[in-house]
Parts: sequence; structure tokens; C-alpha cells
Amino acid sequence: MTVPDASSSLPLAGVRVLDLSRVLAGPWCTQTLADLGADVWKIEAPGQGDDTRGWTPPDVDGESTYFMCTNRSKRSLAIDLRHPEGRALARRLALQADVLVENYRLGALARFGLDYDTLSQAHPGLIYCSISGYGRTGPRAAEPGYDFVIQAESGLMSITGEPEGAPMKLGVAITDLVTGMNATQAVLAALLARQKTGKGQLIDLALLDSAVNVLANVGAGYLAAGQVPQRLGNGHPTVVPYQIFATADGAFALGVGNDAQFAALCAALGRPEWAEDERYRKNRSRALNRGSLVPALQQIFMTQSSEHWLARIRAAGIPAGPVRTVPQALDAPEIAARGLLADTPDARHGSLRLMRSPLHLRGTPPREPAAPPRLGEHTDEVLAQALGASAADIQAWRHAGAVA
Repeated sequence: MTVPDASSSLPLAGVRVLDLSRVLAGPWCTQTLADLGADVWKIEAPGQGDDTRGWTPPDVDGESTYFMCTNRSKRSLAIDLRHPEGRALARRLALQADVLVENYRLGALARFGLDYDTLSQAHPGLIYCSISGYGRTGPRAAEPGYDFVIQAESGLMSITGEPEGAPMKLGVAITDLVTGMNATQAVLAALLARQKTGKGQLIDLALLDSAVNVLANVGAGYLAAGQVPQRLGNGHPTVVPYQIFATADGAFALGVGNDAQFAALCAALGRPEWAEDERYRKNRSRALNRGSLVPALQQIFMTQSSEHWLARIRAAGIPAGPVRTVPQALDAPEIAARGLLADTPDARHGSLRLMRSPLHLRGTPPREPAAPPRLGEHTDEVLAQALGASAADIQAWRHAGAVA
């Protein structure tokens, strides 16, 4: 097997990435780099592989869909970093790579000679992206970081959930995903910087930093104005009405983003006088008087079906949409029209339905997804291509237990 869609037209064609990361944040970054054309060499422990290979259910004939979601278009090598020859092979691959991404505990890779300080002496152009829970500096640098705990510590849980309910996490590991996105941006910036300077650099990313950063307007409200945010359920702290409303047969999401849209909503609901009411005319007034406005709107919406209100509100040019389940969202016609899903050939299953990259570059589009690799599927291939290893060399390493 060769690198899937290894076309020179791909934005990162020719960029080699050594992926020493596991689970989600690091693999999310390297998957995006693979989407953009990089050749990603994913190093996994023989016999076990990435932790997420064992995270089931759900699964497809025993193979984890969690692993599938974040490892498309990569090549897997089964190399034992606990073995001296395995460590030597990983080091040789690092010296051939443009980018290295890792999320090991503090000091673990230094014991293997795979830390930035050691590798950069031999390879000054290496871009080394290190991802951890709390960063590589500071009082908690040695602690492991997990999304659930980070959501709690960052303040994200405190603003998620019903006002009288318990703090809640988001339904996906958002701090891992955001950190993976930040890592991709940082790697791309470092590649651009290297074009100017010829030098690589160390990138130090923390899940906690990324989580606190996405507090966004809520964080700014506290920092600049001293306002302590509260949970508002599906409501918005600043924009009103901007929430879920129940209808006669379900619910829908309504997002009134400005005063003109509110006036249009009032007209659509047969309440044009509300647009001139000083309690509601301006967004600030609506936010301060949500206690009377929201119940009044809710009373109207309960009189008709969701379909009725969505048709009327959308016709007025106001953002609104149904509250979908995941199957409904993935089967929605607009998702199909955007080509976000792909039926991907797979040697074991025949075909897998996977996500495509959401990055729509018209001139240099991302590659078509290739099926996530089996553990060690490309060990021989990459060692031969990247290191010039012979079949006898690889067999000797395998016999010694360095690779599998």
C-alpha cells in the first residue's frame, strides 16, 4: 500500500509527520495534517496499539469506531519504544520527519532520547508539538490531563446545564478536540516560520489553556466587567431570544441575532408592537427582560407544530432549526450536499462510512479519506521507504521484538 492520494497538489504533500500521540487531541491534529496531504507515521505499541483501539462499544466487527474517527489516512507502525532497537528506530524516523506530535507524560520521552532538546540538536528543523493536560511548565506539568476533568476545572461545566441543575460536560471531549485544532494551527504556523528561518521549534500546548481560551465572551465578561456567568440552559447570556422553544409537537432552536431580526420575528408572530416596546426593542433590553419575553414567546410557540413555526420563521429570514438526533443530523440533506460523508474502501469490511475533512479548499482540496490503519499495517513499508531498511533488517528487528 502506498500513501493514499499522495498527490503533489495536496497542501502538505511532502511533509512527514511522526505521530507519537494517542487517544484524541494529538491524533485529531495529525489526522487533519493527513487530510491536508502529510504522510503521517503513527507509532503504536505492539499488541495493544492506541488506547482507543480497545474503546468499545460501538464497534464494527470488534474494531473501535472511536479509533476510526481520529485516525483516517495515516500509516501505522508497531514499534516497541521500551526496546532499545525500537527506540533507535523511532529516533531515526524522527530525524527524517518534519513534524513530531506527542502527548506522553512529562519526562517519559526524555528517557527514550525522543525529547525535543535531544532531537533538535541533531535535527534543528524539527517542529516538535507537545500536548499535555497542563502544559510542560507550571506546578501541574507532571499530572495527566483528561477532558472530563479539564472541562470541570476550566469553568466550561459551570456555564453548561440548566440554571438549577448540576454543571454538565459537553457530549464530546471538546477540550481534546479544540486542543487538536490549536495544535494543527500551531504546526502550520511553525512550518511557515521554518520556510523563513530554516529552524524548527517546540510547541507546548495544554488542554487547560485551550479550554479556558474557549470561554470566549463569557471569560471576557468576567475579566473586563467582573460579571460572574451563570448557567442558562439553552439560553444565551447576551443575546435574546436565542434558545430552544417547545412547540405543540416537539421543539426547535431559535437564534435572533440582532434587532432587525427581532422586528421580523415579531411581525411573523403577529406581535409587531413588541418591536417598539422599550422592554424589547433593543437587545440589551431584551436580555434584561428575558423573564417576561421568553415566557410570552413560549406561549405562542406552543400553539402550533415545529414545522409550522420553522417555515414561518425561516421565511422571515431568521435563523432557526429543528433539534435533531445524531442520526437525523448525519442523514440530513444539507450534509449530503456538502459531501461531508464518504464511503471509504476497507480491506476487512469492504467499505466504511467515514467523515471527510470539513476543510473545503477549492484550489487544493484535502485528500479523500483512506481507511484507518490496522495495528502495524505499514511497519515494513515505512521502514523501507523512510529508512531504506531491507527485508532482512526488518526481519531481524521483528525477531528481536523491536517491531511487530
